[in-house]
Amino acid sequence: MFILHKIPKKSVNTIKNQLTFSQRLLCSQAKTDDPSENNRSGFAKAFVRHTDALKPPEEPVDNETFASLLRKSKLVDLGDPEGKVVRGKIFHVVGDDLYIDFGWKFHCVCTRPVRNSDDYVRGARVRLRVKDLELSTRFLGSSKDLTILEADCQLLGLISSPNRQGAKTSAD
Repeated sequence: MFILHKIPKKSVNTIKNQLTFSQRLLCSQAKTDDPSENNRSGFAKAFVRHTDALKPPEEPVDNETFASLLRKSKLVDLGDPEGKVVRGKIFHVVGDDLYIDFGWKFHCVCTRPVRNSDDYVRGARVRLRVKDLELSTRFLGSSKDLTILEADCQLLGLISSPNRQGAKTSAD
């Protein structure tokens, strides 16, 4: 406001006229060719704009079949998990049993190795070889397969352990 007091009134009126002219010019370019659009009041225009936003958007037509989409999916690109070496994290220890989560549907249970057994604690990162993602079989003449909600993996070794990290920091 202080700057406007220093500008002469004649130039302020000229600036105001130029602004209104540019506003009219912009508004005339923004209007559509629809004659009924020009006859609507401000409320009617806003009402149409908001009701158009509530209409569900048209979904693009996709002619791909489910089979082709499945074939292209990332899960199928992983291939057969049997024999793959993966990383896991020990999340629970009961006696010599290590419960290891490796990011698939089920966790696996491996026995604690005799060598460096103190390093295999909760939170340790380990390497595993996947044998089977789901242990299931028919029990005692059952007609259905039953699962024990575990994967079958072989423990290959230790990647990192909270015990080892604690020993390194205390030695420093």
